[in-house]
Amino acid sequence: MRETVRKVARTFSNVLSLMDEDPDVHFAASSAQQYAWIKERYPDLFERIRTRVAEGRFVPVGSMWVESDTNMPGSEALVRQFLVGKSFFLREFGIETEEVWLPDSFGYTAALPQIARAAGARWFLTQKLSWSETNRMPHHTFSWEGIDGTRIFTHFPPVDTYNARVTAAELAHAERTFADKGRSSVSLLPYGYGDGGGGPTREMAAAIARTGSLEGSPRVVHSTPRQFFETAEAEYPRPEVWSGELYLEFHRGTYTSHLATKQGNRRSEHLLREAELWAATAAVRTGAEYPAERLRKVWETVLLQQFHDILPGSSIAWVHRDAERNYAFVAAELEQIIADSLRALVGDGDRTVVANAAPHASAGVPALGVAAAEEEPAAVPVPDADGWLFDNGVIRVRVDARGLIVSAVDLASGREAIARGGRRGCCSCTGTPPRSGTRGTSTSTTATRCAT
Repeated sequence: MRETVRKVARTFSNVLSLMDEDPDVHFAASSAQQYAWIKERYPDLFERIRTRVAEGRFVPVGSMWVESDTNMPGSEALVRQFLVGKSFFLREFGIETEEVWLPDSFGYTAALPQIARAAGARWFLTQKLSWSETNRMPHHTFSWEGIDGTRIFTHFPPVDTYNARVTAAELAHAERTFADKGRSSVSLLPYGYGDGGGGPTREMAAAIARTGSLEGSPRVVHSTPRQFFETAEAEYPRPEVWSGELYLEFHRGTYTSHLATKQGNRRSEHLLREAELWAATAAVRTGAEYPAERLRKVWETVLLQQFHDILPGSSIAWVHRDAERNYAFVAAELEQIIADSLRALVGDGDRTVVANAAPHASAGVPALGVAAAEEEPAAVPVPDADGWLFDNGVIRVRVDARGLIVSAVDLASGREAIARGGRRGCCSCTGTPPRSGTRGTSTSTTATRCAT
């Protein structure tokens, strides 16, 4: 991530210089997180970007905080990707992004159309589906239908790359393989150095100028994503429908690699829910200050680490070591917020309470509620003729004078766990000392271990 911050700065600087030279160049960049880094680390550069955004040439896209994985994050986290991302673009640039921009994520949940449309998105772009190993996607421009029937206008570029160089071979490939030609005549060409950063070059911009009207070549023009989608949608108003998950037959190992990163994400999502629940409850009931800024920073960290090369486990080991440290910070911060909020709800006093954040009642505690902890009956040992008797109302255990369990009864069922005449020691031995000469031990050693 540290290097990504520098790459973003270099890429954006390069693009701004190219725009100064070539008035036709338009540049699309996703991920609100990238812009937030620039605002924090390179404020002068951010102001230059803001100027070009206002002109409509530097185009924030994607609506999300990062280009996240969409299969492993929880539903609330996917919603927050849009909420936090779109809020940043609206706050900083005054624009409402209307597209989902995930060219490189590894497959897409069928819940995404509903979430995207509910967030105000109209269009969806991906490219990775062309990497499937066996079954080719039958369309490049289509309507994607989610689980609940929600549809979103979708395109994945037939050029089969999100790092095009605007070569003649690429343009010919895009024209030849476009699955929807005859019904649609436009496709998107994402060009520039993406992986590793850098963006478009003067040579690529010059190639676009030459192919604006070149015999034997598709006509290529500079465009923004919005201009493309509006043109494609108007030209192809009733596209074919793909219903359900967009499954990528590739990168399957991303669902099992780097377990600690995946556990960290899921634990963070659970803690965030608890922290927001108890903090909001404390604010409403007691007037305690809601820790909005602390929660915002934690959410941004969790959303960042759902990036499609972090959460899936497809980054280098260094990245995942950083991720584990970040998840440890997230857990500590959220546990503190939870503790402070519950303390505000309970008030002063020396008493024990049980908090249930689940949406259902549990062990006498109401759903989403707090209750005083019930004192559990203690198992007080009672002297017995041959040892001691322990009874806490749940189980009754008899221990003989040697410290061996000779009876253990489940009081609810009456079941005896110790066979008649049997006994168990603390080491799960039978309590019967081995005969002299047993290999590797002696009577005294065994007896001492059992007594301990």
